[in-house]
Amino acid sequence: MKPQSRSFDPSLSQAPRPRVLVPACNRLLGEHPFHIVGGKYAEAVRLAGALPLLTAGASLDELPEWLALADGVLLTGSPSNVHPSHFGQAVHDPALPLDPERDAWTLPLVRAALARGLPLLAICRGTQEVNVALGGSLHQAVQEVPGLADHRGPDRRPGVPVEVAYAPEHRVDVVPGGRLAAIVGLPSFEVNSLHGQGIDRLAPGLRVEARAPDGLVEAFSVESASGFSLCVQWHPEWRAASNPVSMRLLEAFGAAVRTYRDRVRGPLPRVPATA
Repeated sequence: MKPQSRSFDPSLSQAPRPRVLVPACNRLLGEHPFHIVGGKYAEAVRLAGALPLLTAGASLDELPEWLALADGVLLTGSPSNVHPSHFGQAVHDPALPLDPERDAWTLPLVRAALARGLPLLAICRGTQEVNVALGGSLHQAVQEVPGLADHRGPDRRPGVPVEVAYAPEHRVDVVPGGRLAAIVGLPSFEVNSLHGQGIDRLAPGLRVEARAPDGLVEAFSVESASGFSLCVQWHPEWRAASNPVSMRLLEAFGAAVRTYRDRVRGPLPRVPATA
């Protein structure tokens, strides 16, 4: 289904938008390697009032140049998992997809972006990347952990309509007094759930922002971050324009990237409207 777009606002054409770095995943299509980003993530950046800067992988020596172009970072979800070697474990299920090329530069990207003060929004796999990058660990199969529910979605049969896969699955309970609470203004709300991996040991310096009913961490922030930081396990980008909670998250992220842009680069001049 085509992602929903906002109605065109002529003022946006006159005010250059901040840029959000969106790292791509790596896939083989036939025998050829491709870099891909889900369209819903690029659309989420636009809903936040920013331009998506899709990044087709990067070597570590290129990382400072990419960050110098960006006013924020959005780490996307993906079918692939973070390789467990990054948190001291062997692969639990070899049938599940991995993306070591993405790991190789997004984990350093997380640390570099936070050190730079860039606003950071992470979703699903991106949330797991942040936890691992900062020294935490993951459950590779949440559904096999005693006391935890199956978070892989309401129906995992092949061919299930996407509307079913992304339907609300459980509530999250928001931790009072945190960043998420300040943004959404709700004690709890319903979210979708499509992840097999999940947070095990939370990295030092991370603050829990929400939990699932079984106690699994569903959102956290980076306490020491000088800018916006919010990492969520669900998919707020799914049909975000019609979801009030998703829009509050994206609007808060958008405000943060604009503030960063204005602080670092100075307010950009408005471009005269053309006839």
